[in-house]
Amino acid sequence: MKPETLGFFENVYDVVRQIPFGKVTSYGAIAKYLGAAKSARIVGYAMNSSHDKDVPAHRVVNRKGLLTGKHHFQGTNLMQQLLENEGVEVVDNQIQNLESVYWDPAKEL
Repeated sequence: MKPETLGFFENVYDVVRQIPFGKVTSYGAIAKYLGAAKSARIVGYAMNSSHDKDVPAHRVVNRKGLLTGKHHFQGTNLMQQLLENEGVEVVDNQIQNLESVYWDPAKEL
């Protein structure tokens, strides 16, 4: 991986660590906050590489609230279980009442 990619990943992790308990955000919102609005997919790659870095990656979903990263968690429903343990309702791999649990780093940081 290129050094600038590693730096971007660390910036992503810094943002994700600030997502409050019981809240979620999207890959795109993180990318936009970091000044790389078209880099939502790269944020996803960062989440895929974050599992040994003390990063609450389960709180990052796609813009529609879908648990698109769930296959990167051990166990079939771990991402959903982690969210439900925080009081986030998930039905058919989608966050329910997304607007009430959505956290936008641009407005909060």
